[in-house]
Amino acid sequence: MMFIASVNAAGADNSEMIIFAAVTAIVCVTIGVMAGIYIHRLVLRLRGKATKNLTEKMISDAKREAEHILKDARYTAKGDAIRLKEETDQEIKQRRKEQSNNERRLQQKEETLDKKTQQIDQKLSRMDTKEKELDAQQQKLVAKENELHETIQKQISELERVAELDNETARKILLEKLQGEITQESGTLIRQIIDEAKEKAERESQRILANAMQRYAGECTYERTTATIPLPSDEMKGRIIGREGRNIRSLEAATGVSLLIDDTPEAVVISCFDPIRKEVARQVIERLVSDGRIHPGRIEDLMKKIRKDVEDSCFEAGEAAVLELGIPGIPAPLIKILGRLKYRYSFSQNVLKHSIEAATFMGAIAAELGLDVQKAKRIGLLHDIGKAIDHEVEGSHAKIGADLLRKYNEGKDVINAVASHHEEEEGQTIYAPLIVACDALSASRPGARSESSELYLKRLEKLETIGRSKKGVENCFAIQAGRELRIIVEPEKVTEAEAQVIARDVCNEVAQQVTYSGQIKVTVVRETRSVEYAK
Repeated sequence: MMFIASVNAAGADNSEMIIFAAVTAIVCVTIGVMAGIYIHRLVLRLRGKATKNLTEKMISDAKREAEHILKDARYTAKGDAIRLKEETDQEIKQRRKEQSNNERRLQQKEETLDKKTQQIDQKLSRMDTKEKELDAQQQKLVAKENELHETIQKQISELERVAELDNETARKILLEKLQGEITQESGTLIRQIIDEAKEKAERESQRILANAMQRYAGECTYERTTATIPLPSDEMKGRIIGREGRNIRSLEAATGVSLLIDDTPEAVVISCFDPIRKEVARQVIERLVSDGRIHPGRIEDLMKKIRKDVEDSCFEAGEAAVLELGIPGIPAPLIKILGRLKYRYSFSQNVLKHSIEAATFMGAIAAELGLDVQKAKRIGLLHDIGKAIDHEVEGSHAKIGADLLRKYNEGKDVINAVASHHEEEEGQTIYAPLIVACDALSASRPGARSESSELYLKRLEKLETIGRSKKGVENCFAIQAGRELRIIVEPEKVTEAEAQVIARDVCNEVAQQVTYSGQIKVTVVRETRSVEYAK
């Protein structure tokens, strides 16, 4: 019984333990669930707080970024506004400047129109005066005709009364009698009117030409065929001559001039008919004297440099002439060719100055006649441009100049006027006889020209032309005032024997084609140079 009681007691204890364990498990589960729920909620709260912080941070960063972007945008907008304002101000200034230029041009045009209007009014007043004179003459003719008609009627009546002739017969007799008298009187009157018109036209043309000449006061220029170069001492003469004359021979061969070294103290004279060669030689010698290094190699180096400087000065001279006359649109190659006329003389008159003078006359006369002043000046400046290259091209300088202008697309009026200014072609516009008159005006001024100098230059040019016509000739120079013709041949193409033949042939042609006094020496130079460089 005690055992059963013990078992029952043990079973009761186990049930309580089981129940306790179950309750404990339930409590633990409940606590775990509650703890899990709490932890979950805590995690959610923490996550929400972190998310909120992150969001707030992102919003703060976004605001800061937006502020930076806004600030940059403001700076950029401000810079753009300033730049736009500067560009606008610049454009306004440019437009104001253009407007000022336009106003100035309009004012100049108005002044020109006023002048032309005054000229037209003057011409109209002269025409009115002439018309009044013609009307007066016509009234006189009418009065004379009425008087003659009355006289005829009286004579007819008298004849009818005396001769008892009918009206028709008497009229025929009187008309035959008076026809000769009327014809003679009308011819006399017409001749008188024509003579008066010619006299007025001559006076008007003289006034226009005198006015044009008074507006230009150009100097008379005389050609110089020699140039004297001062030396620091007479010792420099020996250095210019060089050992056995090699320096002076190199100078004369390179430049094509004749160097005269005589007893004149501290001076050397350059003689040459070509002004460009003379100028190049003068600059070369002056540079050699100031430098002190005088030898053939140095001479050749200086020749290349100074020849380029002279070409640049030609362009500057042509450009200065164009700017002085205010002629726009002349191509640069034409300006360079025009500048060569700075070194060209015609009858002792500088051709470039002569061209400027003729252009000035053309502009003044064209303004008086109501013509295109710019076109007239252009014709005057370019009319002798052919003289710059007439030694390179066959033909007269008028034809050469017209062909050259045609190559650079000049206007037809300009080309025709240049081609016809020596009446080699027929002029097609009023500018053609106008340039003939202005060319003569410039050439006929007192002291403007000298015939003997031109003939001298023509003779020297003829000598050089004969020398260059031979095969194998590299260069040819007329020196010693035309008393010597120096011909330089290419040694690869001409032998010693052929050089002698060239000298004899040139002498024969000179004797046949050139008029000269005394004798002319022909020297053919055949030189072989061997050059090596030590490295």
